[in-house]
Amino acid sequence: FISYVTLLALLSGVFQIGLGMARAGVLLNLLSHPVLMGFINASALVIALSQLPALTGINLTRSDSFMLDLGHLLASADNAHVMSIAAGVLAVAMLYGFKRLAPRLPGVLIMVAVLTVLSYATGFAQHGGQVIGAIPAGMPSISVPAVSWDATIALLPAAFVIALVSFTEAMSSCKVIAVKTRTRWDENQELIGQGMAKVVAAFCNSMPVSGSFSRSALNLASHACTGFSSLFAAGFVFLTLMFFTPLLYHLPKPALAAMILMAVVNLVDPASMRNSWLAHRDDGIAALLTFVATLAFAPNIQNGILVGILFSLGAFIYRRMAPPIVLVGFHEDGSLRDAQAYQLPPLPRTIAAMRFDAALFFANASFFEDAVLRLERNNPELKYILVDAHGINMLDASAVEMLRLLLRHLQERGITLVFSGAKRRVLEVVERTGLMQEIGAANFFDSDKMALQALMGKARLPEVEAGR
Repeated sequence: FISYVTLLALLSGVFQIGLGMARAGVLLNLLSHPVLMGFINASALVIALSQLPALTGINLTRSDSFMLDLGHLLASADNAHVMSIAAGVLAVAMLYGFKRLAPRLPGVLIMVAVLTVLSYATGFAQHGGQVIGAIPAGMPSISVPAVSWDATIALLPAAFVIALVSFTEAMSSCKVIAVKTRTRWDENQELIGQGMAKVVAAFCNSMPVSGSFSRSALNLASHACTGFSSLFAAGFVFLTLMFFTPLLYHLPKPALAAMILMAVVNLVDPASMRNSWLAHRDDGIAALLTFVATLAFAPNIQNGILVGILFSLGAFIYRRMAPPIVLVGFHEDGSLRDAQAYQLPPLPRTIAAMRFDAALFFANASFFEDAVLRLERNNPELKYILVDAHGINMLDASAVEMLRLLLRHLQERGITLVFSGAKRRVLEVVERTGLMQEIGAANFFDSDKMALQALMGKARLPEVEAGR
């Protein structure tokens, strides 16, 4: 088993290094801000609540369900250890006090020292309190992981999943901290760094490692600004393992729990999820769904962020398949605008105008076609359909074929299809495919006003006054 675990660490590390060198950090763009905020808020809540057993001194057997464990904890409230609660409250009070009154002092270090001395002096462990206890001294042995072809092939899928999931989970805290500290974060460098850590862990007989959500929050709360904080932490861990493990024997676990609790509570930001709702309904749903899924899947919180990513991608695809189509009217500034929003007078019954705000491609070509045919059905006297093409920035082969068939259908019914404001890249596709000849160059206009004036003239109606 140990050989498989170390091989898994090695393979997942190699995957991450390869992805980083291939500049695959662009995959980070699949993680939207609402999904990130839902995950961060839920993860911070999970980590904070998971400290309650240590803070209350309740012995709790962990299961695969965080919510179930929380229920068992609440049901066992009568078994709370008074001295543990007192130690936890004192630790929280000291950390809060140092943060507000003396932020320049090493509050965490002072709190740990004070609580350790009090634990030793009061016999905290002898009275049922939980302490760190004996820590084996010395460094782990270093050995080359056992690599076999059969095991490597069997573990490749799992290693790839671990590489992606561990990076996705770690990058969520990276993005938030980068925003809070106003610093630039290089996702490709993060991939390489995490990969190297996994490879080194494999040579130390360790499981695959990743960035720590709670430790990142603790670094942020401690105002760590550079990578030297990690170097100093590693150095102190080395010195402690070599010489000072006996000093940590009486360190109360409630003190460590309070430290983590105070660090992650600063990451809870309900306002960010509310802002997602205000921005767009789909964003609000993505944030809420990620939040709920992260809580439901805890302690496997990475599943929550995967649910959020899948929903965001699904919503993105749906919006591209059914983009906004607006019936427009002639505005006094000479442009075509939303007739309902601007309360514009209706166009003549022989003319209908619509705006399509998206690239026109295979996924939404039929949606565009249905909108045009709906105009035809609802307007028996229709002679001209004007498409405001300012929002169309791409045309693919499926869209070209759809327009060709639609054009023939409309021509058979005596209806002319007209475009205004088409971008140069769209016109180039129309010209290359021969669609320009079928539609007619005279039916493409540079501006909405020019198009509508021409249609008014063809319909033998009064021309639109200049400036209307």
